This record gives sequence, C-alpha cells and structure tokens, in this order.
Amino acid sequence: MSKTLKVRYFAWVRERVGKPDEDVQVPAGVVTVGDLMTWLASRGEEYAHAFENPKVIRAAIDRAHVKPQASIGGAAEIAFFPPMTGG
Repeated sequence: MSKTLKVRYFAWVRERVGKPDEDVQVPAGVVTVGDLMTWLASRGEEYAHAFENPKVIRAAIDRAHVKPQASIGGAAEIAFFPPMTGG
C-alpha cells in the first residue's frame, strides 16, 4: 500500500531538485528515510543529482531530526537539507 507524504527540500537540495516541496505517492516498499532517498534519486536527473551522496543529506520527520534508518510509517512530512554549519 502506498502513502502520500509531503516532502520538503532546503538549501542546495532544493536548488538541485528545482522545487521547495511536493506531495509524493511513496511506493509500498519504501519504509525508511534511506529507502525514500534512494527512491527519490530514481525519479529523474535532478533528483539523482540532489541525492547523489545521501550520507551528507540530513532528514527530519515532522520537524524532528532522524537517521536514515528511521521508519517513515507514521510521517506526515519529511524534510531534506544539507548539514548545518556553524559560524
């Protein structure tokens, strides 16, 4: 069973994908944040470019930071962004 998620993109992830957010129909086999990044990367050249190095991309489920192995089961919104730098 697929589910609809709001996916938001920030900073250079947004620039590469070309949009700030979208509603996506996530396939049934996509169960973790890491799975979602892999699936998004398969959706086209701009996504492949944005997610070419998933280890550097941070994620948040419903505004709480999570690891790639976190389940997306109960999520309403997932955000992807580059690591934050101090300054």
